[in-house]
Amino acid sequence: MKVVAVNGSPKKKGNTFISLQLVCDELKKDGIQSEIIHLAPLKLQPCTACFKCAEKKNRLCVGVKGDGLNDILPNIFAADALLIGSPTWFSNVTGHVKNFIDRVGIVNRSNDHLLARKPGAAVVAVRRAGGIPTFDAINHFFLINQMIVPGSLYWNVGIGRLPGDCLNDDEGVQTFRRLGQNLAWLLQKLAG
Repeated sequence: MKVVAVNGSPKKKGNTFISLQLVCDELKKDGIQSEIIHLAPLKLQPCTACFKCAEKKNRLCVGVKGDGLNDILPNIFAADALLIGSPTWFSNVTGHVKNFIDRVGIVNRSNDHLLARKPGAAVVAVRRAGGIPTFDAINHFFLINQMIVPGSLYWNVGIGRLPGDCLNDDEGVQTFRRLGQNLAWLLQKLAG
């Protein structure tokens, strides 16, 4: 089994990455592989609503050229579960995550719902407030795409400003660890 985690922060080793890593460390304990993909270097452009992906049905975004989305789509759709991590920017996801959500969502829906019935979980980093709307935005993506959203001890939000500060948020750390444990349990149940 494999989980793909996307880091929507422009900081490669910031609190979003650290929080995703906490979840992935728990998955590893149960023998589940994970891969963290950093969105910022892919320079994802917004969806243009051209619906060429619906015409082609080749599991790729064929309307937007010159960025790295198609490089990662095969891994996203082949994964057994998806984690989406974002820092909180003005009470919402980063532009990287929003472009990812919009374009992956339309390609998914245009190709017979490739993500349906797969687990998906949000991982959010926040300095102080606004993390819940960010958490909600990611979960809306999962729910409209027929994905299964596992819970944890609390909302999957870790608090910290500077890289590494989220490790001082004991409740956040425990929430991410339990999310990894619950996701591993769910994947094992789904695999039978």
